[in-house]
Amino acid sequence: MTQTTSAPLLRLGTRGSPLALTQARMVRAALCTAHGWGDDAIAIVIIKTTGDKVQDRALAEIGGKALWTKELDRAILAKEIDIAVHSMKDVETIRPAAITISAMLPRADVRDRLIGADSIDTLPHGATIGTSSPRRAAQLQRLRPDLAITLLRGNVDTRLAKVASGDIDATLLAAAGLDRLGRGDVGAAVPIDVMLPAPAQGAVGIEARTDDRATRDLVGAISDAATFRCVMAERALLAAIEGDCHSPIAALATLDGGILSIRAELFSENGADHVVGHARSDGNDVMTVKALADDLIARAPEPVRALFHA
Repeated sequence: MTQTTSAPLLRLGTRGSPLALTQARMVRAALCTAHGWGDDAIAIVIIKTTGDKVQDRALAEIGGKALWTKELDRAILAKEIDIAVHSMKDVETIRPAAITISAMLPRADVRDRLIGADSIDTLPHGATIGTSSPRRAAQLQRLRPDLAITLLRGNVDTRLAKVASGDIDATLLAAAGLDRLGRGDVGAAVPIDVMLPAPAQGAVGIEARTDDRATRDLVGAISDAATFRCVMAERALLAAIEGDCHSPIAALATLDGGILSIRAELFSENGADHVVGHARSDGNDVMTVKALADDLIARAPEPVRALFHA
């Protein structure tokens, strides 16, 4: 039986973009289903982040991924909200000890989608591609050195409008975000063997205060174990390799019969140099990805190694 309440049991903090709100509602629906609550049991609290306010500069120039999280962190630590919902690829690698990643929804499509052409090969010579991602820029220029990369930030509608208006020839967006917004027919999916995705791409995570065990247990009931393990392995690789927002890195972990396989690529800024590696783990994922990080750095050309600190 569905339980309803006049006061919310949980306050869920989120950014206010259409995608962020969609993901917040997904989390609310999953929690309500798991615990037999009505929608009014969870209040969605919109919090404006610096990343939303500043749209004309690359994240790396103005504070990195913390621009998506610091206001939500403040709200959760001040007990203005109980949980925060994030796209996991936007969550910086080192988190405050007082905040714990408590759950992740089942991972969606990890691929990128190309908007403006049927494939990277069919882009016109010298085409202008809008992106704010060092990874995507490096991968595109490795595949097509003739392409011109220009900074493009903003929500999905903003980026699609830039292509539609002809301001840029094409852009890349995460397939998962487009699917969640009901735009699964937009763009052409780029195969993983052409462009490996960003670490944690396609995953939605929920954070809670570390000392709030009751809330962490409630949230843990909706966590997808396979997604959690794979994304945490990808995040452990980021931590081991000490990359930052200037460091073009792609990584993807998958599970098969309890064995975790992870593949990663590091690039120079223009993609001309790169290094690729992979590893398998039957349980000690942190040790496995640390060994992979060390191997990648040891084999990386100097223009790549200079962008990482491992």
